[in-house]
Amino acid sequence: MSVTPVVPTSMQAVCFTDPGEPDVLHLETLQVPQPGRGEVLVRVMAAGVNRPDLMQRKGLYPPPPGACPRLGLEIAGEVVACGLPQDGTPMPAQGSRVCALTNGGGYAQYCLVPAGQCLPWPTGFTAEQAAALPETYFTVWSNLFMPTPPAQGARVLIHGGTSGIGTTAIQLVKAFGGQAFATAGSPEKCALCEELGATAINYRTEDFLTRIRELTHDKGVNIILDMIGGAYFNRNLKSLAMDGRLIIIALQGGAKAEQADLARIMTRRLIVTGSSLRPRDSGNKARIARELHEHVWPLLDKGAIRPLIHAVFPLDQAAQAHKALEDGQHIGKIVLAVSSA
Repeated sequence: MSVTPVVPTSMQAVCFTDPGEPDVLHLETLQVPQPGRGEVLVRVMAAGVNRPDLMQRKGLYPPPPGACPRLGLEIAGEVVACGLPQDGTPMPAQGSRVCALTNGGGYAQYCLVPAGQCLPWPTGFTAEQAAALPETYFTVWSNLFMPTPPAQGARVLIHGGTSGIGTTAIQLVKAFGGQAFATAGSPEKCALCEELGATAINYRTEDFLTRIRELTHDKGVNIILDMIGGAYFNRNLKSLAMDGRLIIIALQGGAKAEQADLARIMTRRLIVTGSSLRPRDSGNKARIARELHEHVWPLLDKGAIRPLIHAVFPLDQAAQAHKALEDGQHIGKIVLAVSSA
C-alpha cells in the first residue's frame, strides 16, 4: 500500500532581489506551490546549474511571460502531487522519480513542472546525474537531431567541447554515427573530448578553421553547433562544407558579427539558424521529451552515454556554484544537491 507523501506548506528557495554578482543569491522561505492542470509538483533532490541562470542573475536574460521568475531550469526528484490531466498528456505517477526541464524555479526544495517535460530517471542514476540531463539533452537533441538527424558519417564541429552541452553533443553525435570535432581550451580538456569520441582542437594554440580544413582535407564540416556567436561567425562559415548548417545556441563571444561574409552563405548554400530553448511552449518541449525518451533514454539506461559531473554544491552554496561555472574551468556539469532520497 503506497503512502501519500506529506508536503509541507513552506520551502527554501534560492532568490535574488537585484541583478548582480553571484553573492546576490540567498535563500528565502517561500510557500510551496500547488500544481495546476497538466502540472506536477516535484520534491527536488538535485538541480542543474546552467549559463542561462548566470545571465538571468545578471539581469541579461529575463524569463519569458508566464514562467517562474526564480532560477533553475532542470531538476531531478520525486513527484509528490499531481494536477488534473491536460490534453491527454500522461501524468507521472505520484511517488515516481523524474528528471525534468522546468520553466524556472528549480533552485528550491519543491518545483512545479509541466507533466510533458518530465522523463524517468535512467537506470542506476543518482539524483545529481539525473538532474544533469534535461537542459543539455533537450538543447542538443532539438538542435542537432530534430526534425531529422544528421546523415550517417556527418562531420559535426562542436564549440565548447567540455561544457555540459559539448560533452552531451559529442556523445550523441558519436552514438548516432556522426564524426565529431570539438574545440576546447587546454590539453586536459582536449584529452577529455578525445576520450568521449571527438577529434579535439585546442583553440588557444590552434586556429580551428585551419585545423578543420586539414582534418577534413578541405571538405569542411556539415554542421557546427556554436555557443560563441559573433567572434566565430566568419570562421564558422569558412569551416562549413557545401550545404552546411551553422546552429547558434549562445552568444558568449558577442551578438555582432563584424564584416559578415553573406556572399559565402549564398555561394555555398549555407543555412544559419539560431535557437533558444526556454521561450518554447510546453507542447514543443513535450515533443522533444518524447523523442529523447524513445531514442536517447535507452542509451542512458544501458550506460552507452552518460552525463559528466564536474562538481556538486549544496543548495545554500548556489553562489559558489555560479562562480565555478563563470570561472570556466569546469569539465561537464555543475549541480546543486537539494535533498536526500
